[in-house]
Amino acid sequence: MSTGKAPGKLYLAGEYAVVETGFPAVIASVNQYVTARVTESENGGTIQSKNLNKELIHWNRQGTELVFDDTESQLQYILTAIKFVERYALEKQKKLAYYDLLVTSELDSKDGKKFGLGSSAAVTVAVVKALGDFYQLELSEMDVYKLASIAHLSVQGNGSLGDIAASAFGGIVAYKSPDRNWVFNMVRNHSLGKLLKLNWPNLRIDPLTLPKELKLVVGWTGSPASTSILVDRIALTKAQKVEKYQHFLKSSRQNVEKLIEGFKNNDAELIKEMISHNRKILTDLANFSNVHIETKLLTKLCDIAEKLGGAAKTSGAGGGDCGIVIGNKNINIATLKSEWEKVGITPLPLKIGDIIEHA
Repeated sequence: MSTGKAPGKLYLAGEYAVVETGFPAVIASVNQYVTARVTESENGGTIQSKNLNKELIHWNRQGTELVFDDTESQLQYILTAIKFVERYALEKQKKLAYYDLLVTSELDSKDGKKFGLGSSAAVTVAVVKALGDFYQLELSEMDVYKLASIAHLSVQGNGSLGDIAASAFGGIVAYKSPDRNWVFNMVRNHSLGKLLKLNWPNLRIDPLTLPKELKLVVGWTGSPASTSILVDRIALTKAQKVEKYQHFLKSSRQNVEKLIEGFKNNDAELIKEMISHNRKILTDLANFSNVHIETKLLTKLCDIAEKLGGAAKTSGAGGGDCGIVIGNKNINIATLKSEWEKVGITPLPLKIGDIIEHA
């Protein structure tokens, strides 16, 4: 059996701006995972995932192509990850096989609601890792990131791919998104082997470490948000309010670069200050774009945390999902969680995920 494990993610700063090529964000992986397991079979294969409405999906081959008895949209990330890993396996002269693929996830609530931890990215990364191991492709973390990004872009057509970076590398990363148009063109015209070897324009992924005196606390509003819809609404604003949007980008870049400096210099106070300031930057974006980033519950989440001495903000696109708090060790976590629960916010038992070491 071959296994691939990929953590979920939480944005600490840089949301929305990171969609623009080369703009920085800081993203943390979390200690909740998607796991993909591949077991060789003989005549035909299956895909099983609790995230799919249909429990067991059967597949076969016509030449090197996979043929399925189900094509629902939730399956597309898995199918596309398989497609590109197998394309790369063929380039490496590997013989394609039949197998059963089982995908399990810890990134949703018990009743199936998404926490906003980047489940589609984690599924894609986990499948790439599991099949990479199955076909003995010896993929590095950067190889996994690139293959999963190509698969993700093929399905979604947009996005910063930051959640892919967090899932592929683990820990906390400083991230700048690559030129996605360049990636699209290269995939059409070159081998995957060449694409994995090349440096992608503007891409940057650097590991960061949270100072020991700081804690990350996460609250969930119970209201899933659609990242793609919110990002599309901001894109409309970008076209209509060019000057304000450019000011937002400049402010976000300066803020995130100072935040990264805080991580690199182990400066806990600077990190807290920049997290709080990033909330203000996103509030300004929401105000001039009329996009509801900080819901009433997310505002309560942040305000409660700030009264107790923490730095707090929305995580990701906002509009629901999660908020994060960065606090010193003297912040009263029990009081914070109790105050959250009184207003209907669920504290999530999340910690920063482990850095993924290449074997």
